[in-house]
Amino acid sequence: SALGGAGSGLEGSMSALGALREAAGPRPLFGPLEAGDEEQQQPAEIESLCMACLRRGVTRLLLTRVPFFREVIVSSFACDTCGWSNAEVQSAGRIQERGVRYTLAVRAKQDLNREVVKTDCATARIPELEFEIPAFSQKGALTTIEGIIDRAIAGLEQDQPVRKETDPGVAGQIDEFLSKLKHLKEVEEAFTFVLDDPSGNSFVENPHAPQRDEGLVVTHYKRSAQQSAMLGIQEEESDEKLVEPEDDLRNEVLQFNTNCPECNAPAKTNMKLVQIPHFKEVVIMATNCEVCGHRTNEVKSGGAIEPLGTKITLRVTDPSDMTRDLLKSETCRVEIPELEFEMGMGALGGKFTTLEGLLKDIQTLVEKNPFTLGDSCTPGRTEKLCAFSRKLQQILDGQLQVHFVMDDPAGNSYLQVKSDCRKFV
Repeated sequence: SALGGAGSGLEGSMSALGALREAAGPRPLFGPLEAGDEEQQQPAEIESLCMACLRRGVTRLLLTRVPFFREVIVSSFACDTCGWSNAEVQSAGRIQERGVRYTLAVRAKQDLNREVVKTDCATARIPELEFEIPAFSQKGALTTIEGIIDRAIAGLEQDQPVRKETDPGVAGQIDEFLSKLKHLKEVEEAFTFVLDDPSGNSFVENPHAPQRDEGLVVTHYKRSAQQSAMLGIQEEESDEKLVEPEDDLRNEVLQFNTNCPECNAPAKTNMKLVQIPHFKEVVIMATNCEVCGHRTNEVKSGGAIEPLGTKITLRVTDPSDMTRDLLKSETCRVEIPELEFEMGMGALGGKFTTLEGLLKDIQTLVEKNPFTLGDSCTPGRTEKLCAFSRKLQQILDGQLQVHFVMDDPAGNSYLQVKSDCRKFV
């Protein structure tokens, strides 16, 4: 473990987190890493036990937030006595409602440089080699696909000298497999990389954002009972109590405690059932954080999944189209074919807004994405995304006519219909 000894390390980490909260003051506890930020939060240092030489080393903890992803704790341990060091990444956010599976077709060496957030409960597989890194066999890491392969190679090579003396046959088979793993890094032939995380907290970068990545497939799925037990989650009982008529709270605003999605501080969430005219009932939830001032709202469908999905195509021809009300559920996919843009399910969550509001949210998502506009981006990527942002602004200003497509397999999305029904397909 990067925290050194289990005894003093645990107590020290808890006290260090408390000290970080006091030192942060009005600043968020989980702040983003930004170049040029001189007041950026510094890592906390904890004296802890080295598990290699049983002497004292130093553990460093940094609480940070991966933008457009989640909060993580980056920890590292170093011992000046024996030189042993270790590093890991742990998710600081809650377990997501659904698991996630990333399937990437690695066709070029550039694909090996994709950023990867791999939690300790994620499973990594390369089907062509029948190779698998099981869940909880490695600590979480913020790395690349090449880094995951290098880490696997280092782990297999670790005991090879002893293995060659005690069991030469097995050592020979491992050497043969190691050569196949090293050969993968040359990418002479395409192979598949699969990252499966039942907690939903792992991530693989899409370098082509905001366009669709043809080589990357992201699948959100419902956890099995075995996966829930592995994560320590108790499944909800299927027998739910019927709501009595007097318990109908449609005319009240419910409030419950939660954590701010921006700084993870305690906050209040308001919830209200709203009937959308000529559509159905939805649940609107709004959170306002008094610590960092962050505000967020989310919309969830209050009804069941429809027998048929819904696909709405609107021809945007003038600025008045921007005032149309729309409901975008979590299962809705958004496309703008003229810009070759596609936003998958789950992005931006559920929203009840206008067409203008949704396009502005997409514009903000593109402009503030550090994976595409940071210091690690390729030279042409920044200009491509700036051009995409300018086209979005032209749509908002009514200078560019496009088709706006909402595709919801659950049938829980809605776009306001005005007198000009001919604009709809």
